[in-house]
Amino acid sequence: MLFAALTWQVAGHGPLRTLDERLGRALATGSLPAGAAEFCADLGNTAVALPVLLVVMVWTGWLGWRRQRERRGAGQGGEDAGQGPAPVRWWLPPLAAGLALAAVPALVVPLKLWIARPGPPQMAGDAPAFYPSGHGATSAVAYGAVGLLLIHGRRGVRTGDGATAARPHPPTAPATATAMVTVAVTVAVVLLNVGVGIGLVRRGYHWPLDVLGSWCLAGVLLAAWCAVCDRWSAGSGGRAVRRRTSGGPGADGV
Repeated sequence: MLFAALTWQVAGHGPLRTLDERLGRALATGSLPAGAAEFCADLGNTAVALPVLLVVMVWTGWLGWRRQRERRGAGQGGEDAGQGPAPVRWWLPPLAAGLALAAVPALVVPLKLWIARPGPPQMAGDAPAFYPSGHGATSAVAYGAVGLLLIHGRRGVRTGDGATAARPHPPTAPATATAMVTVAVTVAVVLLNVGVGIGLVRRGYHWPLDVLGSWCLAGVLLAAWCAVCDRWSAGSGGRAVRRRTSGGPGADGV
């Protein structure tokens, strides 16, 4: 809804667009050092964000593959051997992250051409195609996916494998550490994207609404990543584990 409202204001030359351009001009002549702003803006380049995401995709994919092998070993010798190991799709989270980033230009470029918003004065002479910001969307999706993969992988390590994961247990130090890691990664991703957005506006590459619109678009893609991974990455075995843990029909036949 927010993205639709922003797009309507930008495309229809609404009052919010007028305020946005005033704010953009003020920020572009602000006191933030140009060198620091340029560095932050460059973090939104595909040449920077894509390698970072690829490294985390490979690492978390390897962790998932290793955990699946451990589950298979536990399933063959454990008390649930008759049911077989849970069909965990270890490859789905990293693959979905890559597809989310690939979707950025597929969505941003048509929107840019359709809305045809001129850029700030520093970008005079460039084609009128600045809303939403491609750098802002790339940064938000790439680094957001990095954070989600790290959190997802950390939770997988804490959960454990085989029958151990099915037994309820009280909160422990690893659970607290996981919560702290989740908070730290979330704060880091938010601050990083805010820095990219400020850098883009300070250097006169985009208007503030260009960046805000790109964040809204990235939020949709990251929400889709979460929905896909929560629904399919654990497979039917994960749902069976939850039923046994909650005391539903299981081995006791109750």
